Amino acid sequence: MTADTARNLPEGTEPGRGGVQANPFDASDWATPFGLPDFEAIRPEHYVPAFAHALKAHEAEIAGIAGNEAAPSFANTVAAMERAGAALDRVANVFFNLTGSNTSPELQAIERAVAPQLARHSSAITLNPELWARLSAIDAEAEELGAEERRVLDRYRSRFRRAGAGLAAEAKTRIAEIAVRLAELGTQFSQNVLADERDFVLPLNGEADLAGLPPFLRDAAAEAAKERGGGQSHVITLSRSLIEPFLVFSTRRDLRALAYAAWTRRGENGGETDNRAIIAEIVRLRAERARLLGFDSFAHLKLDDTMAGSPDAAMELLRNVWKPALQRAATEREGLQALVRAEGHDFALEAHDWRHYSEKLRRAEHDLDESEIKPYLPLEGMIRAAFDTASRLFGLAFEELRNVPRYHQDVRTWLVRDADGSEVGLFLGDYFARPSKRSGAWMSAFRSQERLNGDIRPIIVNVMNFARAPRGEPTLLSFDDARTLFHEFGHALHGLLSDVTYPLLSGTAVSRDFVELPSQLYEHWLQQPEVLRAHARHVTTGEPMPDALLERLLAAANFNQGFATIEYAASAIVDMTLHLSAAGEDGLDVVAFEADALRRIAMPAEIAARHRAPHFAHIFSGDGYAAGYYSYLWSEVLDADAFDAFREAGDIFHPETAQRLRRMIYGAGNLRDAREAYTAFRGRLPSIEPLLKKRGLAAYRRGQRALPPADLGLARDPQRSAQVRQARLGKGEG
Repeated sequence: MTADTARNLPEGTEPGRGGVQANPFDASDWATPFGLPDFEAIRPEHYVPAFAHALKAHEAEIAGIAGNEAAPSFANTVAAMERAGAALDRVANVFFNLTGSNTSPELQAIERAVAPQLARHSSAITLNPELWARLSAIDAEAEELGAEERRVLDRYRSRFRRAGAGLAAEAKTRIAEIAVRLAELGTQFSQNVLADERDFVLPLNGEADLAGLPPFLRDAAAEAAKERGGGQSHVITLSRSLIEPFLVFSTRRDLRALAYAAWTRRGENGGETDNRAIIAEIVRLRAERARLLGFDSFAHLKLDDTMAGSPDAAMELLRNVWKPALQRAATEREGLQALVRAEGHDFALEAHDWRHYSEKLRRAEHDLDESEIKPYLPLEGMIRAAFDTASRLFGLAFEELRNVPRYHQDVRTWLVRDADGSEVGLFLGDYFARPSKRSGAWMSAFRSQERLNGDIRPIIVNVMNFARAPRGEPTLLSFDDARTLFHEFGHALHGLLSDVTYPLLSGTAVSRDFVELPSQLYEHWLQQPEVLRAHARHVTTGEPMPDALLERLLAAANFNQGFATIEYAASAIVDMTLHLSAAGEDGLDVVAFEADALRRIAMPAEIAARHRAPHFAHIFSGDGYAAGYYSYLWSEVLDADAFDAFREAGDIFHPETAQRLRRMIYGAGNLRDAREAYTAFRGRLPSIEPLLKKRGLAAYRRGQRALPPADLGLARDPQRSAQVRQARLGKGEG
């Protein structure tokens, strides 16, 4: 740890090894069941000395590899780098998981101090000329390397090259400076958003403020009030599982407007938590980094190593979806405005009205009420549904473990076994919203699968933000909540089923626009009658969802898809437009830039982007999804086509298709290029048509040019994965 970093550590922490007694990170392995981190023994003061010791150890390992006098070989360079840094992995994986899911002022202070140090450490590795020379000198043919070894070597060379290994000394210095500053900015951005989310509450005082709210939402608002304290009986927070149903059900238009403004203005409220200046600097530094590396823009840099290959290909997909979605959204808007008039109102529909009136229209068109659906979707039932689907597809079994370490009392742990009884790994579920957790839902890993250092089994976590029911009562999910649970469990399976030798290739370490395929594909099973009939059971009676309700639910699957597509695609287009631009060079006004970008694509005034730039954590808390938010849609082209493989087989659990899916997609990590991986599963690359059909947009696309299959080439936790990549090279996404 450098002297500068030591001076900036929080008070009471000591960078040396003697400052903290009995540090749980001192042990080479956790003396806990199944090797879980010793969560209950770890305290904030343990992290700084643990990071200092691990960084020193990794620096020594890297120096030994770079200075090795033997001729460069795969074994003494690449494999050695893959084995190095185990101690740093352990502390970084625990720390950055907890800063997202159960943070505190102490952890946030440490994060601000450690993040730039980890960026310096990563740059020192990737810009090391001796390491780069050794990597460049390895002769795969002469060594007769196998396919996996060749893939690892290729990935290392690509990472070093893209990090600036081939640049002149002055450019390398600047690249390293940029990395440090971006680490500082990304950390501050994330903490600012969390602060705005944590600090906002909308009190609901009396029956007038609760008007329109169904019992499940009143109960959740009451439970949120208890958690927040302050003496209120009911509050709405900025947890998505609270604020979205509030915007749906509240008949108080004035309160909906207040809540919606707070939700959309996170990171844009002035003062210490305002992110606008941070974004301007991030965009400027990313553009400068791209130029130093020889790319036209940051977007060109990011997409050079993806399935899309270029910003043009990604934007072409977005345009092909945007046009029919815009037409459908206009039709939806007309229907909602007609409802407003039918109620005797003369106001024009606004963004904070859309969810409220679309729910009314859904009731009218499909005789479907969210309050009628939720009793059939208890959290426990949906967890069982996700597990049973994995059992039927892949032969997995799940055993809940009670007496194991937990980082929070809400966390639950399951041992996952394969069909032959062997251990696959551990799965952790952290399902409820709380002030110490950032919003959203994500998958992450406390330990990733590999075989290089032994038979290492993964420890995977899903983090959600569901609104908790009152104590003693079951938590009920909306259908969107249930879909989120399946989505994140799809990511979890990608990590759990990984079957590779080298850590660099493990689990979700794949191309950004391929990583959402396993998660989005898994959502399809939730929407199948066979799965819902088995698991959508009334929370009180245990009776299955009535066929009539099930049919109405599935018939409404494409309802409001113009809105859903527009709010997502708008965020993706703003992301790409920002990172194609060099606007950050001279005082970027990000809000004005965003407004202009949306104006140019005719963004409907009644719909807001799903993520406004000032709180767009996917792209500014780290660079994981930066110039890459389009990847959800790119992967959706894949998942819509991939599920058709099961339909074509005549069985949604078709054994041979499921086995091929596990081998080529869920278990393959980054063993092969994403195009090759998809083709190995499906036998061909996909087209956009299944996606348009899935979203109900095909009828709005007449007369538009189809996107040919060849053009396609066809919620990981972005913040945590970026930070762990900074901790050490070679573990994380490809």
